[in-house]
Amino acid sequence: MAIINKGTAFSNGEQLSARKLNDLVDEATFGTDSVDNASTIVNANGAISVRDSGITTAKIANANVTFAKLTDVIDDDTMATATADNLATSESIKSYVDTTVDNLSSIKAHCVWDGTLTGTNVPISGSGVANVTRNGSGNWTINLSVSAPSSNFTTLASSQAKSNGTTNNATGAYSTSSTTALVTREQADGSGADGDTPISFAAIW
Repeated sequence: MAIINKGTAFSNGEQLSARKLNDLVDEATFGTDSVDNASTIVNANGAISVRDSGITTAKIANANVTFAKLTDVIDDDTMATATADNLATSESIKSYVDTTVDNLSSIKAHCVWDGTLTGTNVPISGSGVANVTRNGSGNWTINLSVSAPSSNFTTLASSQAKSNGTTNNATGAYSTSSTTALVTREQADGSGADGDTPISFAAIW
C-alpha cells in the first residue's frame, strides 16, 4: 500500500546521486491509498484536498462547535451591540421583537355589551374584560381582566348616536384605576341613557 508515490525509482546496483535523491522527494506525490475517496481525494496536482461532498454534519462534533467560537454572531436581547456585519441568534432576535412590540401602545382590552342589562354581566364579546357593571342609567364600570401599568390609560367608547331615532346621546369613557374604567352615555340634558343598542369600549396602553 503506497501512501506516497516516489518521485524516482532505483534499480538494484544503481549508483546514487544527489539529483536522484532530490527527485525522490521533490517529485513525490500522494497515492490514492493516502485518502478515503469519500471525504478526501488526491487532486490533479497530487495534493490531498477535501471532496465537495466530504464535509457532513456527522463529521462535525457538536462539542467542538461552540457559540464562543462564533465571533461574528451576537446574542444580545437588546441589540445594543448589533452592527452592519454581525449576525444575531434567533433567540435574541425573537426576544428583541417580542419586547419591542410589547412596548408599543396597542389595544389591550375591548368589549361590546348590552347597556340595558342591570347588575354585573359578561360582555357580548371582547377580550381583556372580565365583566361590565351597570351603576345606573347610562353609567357602567368596565372591570378589566388585565392590569394596565398605571391608572391613566387611554379609553374609547362608542354607541349609536340616537336612541329610538329621536334623542341625541353622547358616549364617553375614562380610566378610574389600573383595572377599571367608567363609561357614560348621556342625553343632551345631561341625564343618563342606557340606549337600545350595544355599547363598545376599548383600552389602550
